[in-house]
Amino acid sequence: MEWHKYNGEVIRMPINEAVEDIIRREAHVGNKLKVYIGTDSQVKRGIIEFATVIVFLREHKGGFMFIQRDKKQHRMSIKERMLTEVQKSIAIAYHLCPLLDQYHIDLEVHADINTNPNFQSNVALKEAMGYIMGMGFIFKAKPESFASTACANKVVQ
Repeated sequence: MEWHKYNGEVIRMPINEAVEDIIRREAHVGNKLKVYIGTDSQVKRGIIEFATVIVFLREHKGGFMFIQRDKKQHRMSIKERMLTEVQKSIAIAYHLCPLLDQYHIDLEVHADINTNPNFQSNVALKEAMGYIMGMGFIFKAKPESFASTACANKVVQ
């Protein structure tokens, strides 16, 4: 699947190479980066659209993101959909982890799951938290999960 920038420009190299280029470019101009990965989904006319984002935040200087979109055309329970979002985020985090470790860049995996039990997505909270933390990543859920709840959400809306 292809990655692109927020402006729609397609990233024409493997994602790990594109991320390494960003890391080197930002370090060259003196910026310290943090990386946040998250996925959100939206059901529209029976089709589930997923958006996974890699958010790069420069310390005190804003940020930008890379986006990957995907569609599935089968029914999923809310729990299955939430865990599919988490799986997509973990897959890219796991792929990028050696590179981010090499450059000493902090990484968080964000889940679009509400910590309040009154919300439907909460049914997947324990499994998602265990999955992400079990893989060795820092886990954030709503309201602290801006990569999924704001950035990825904006893409699928």
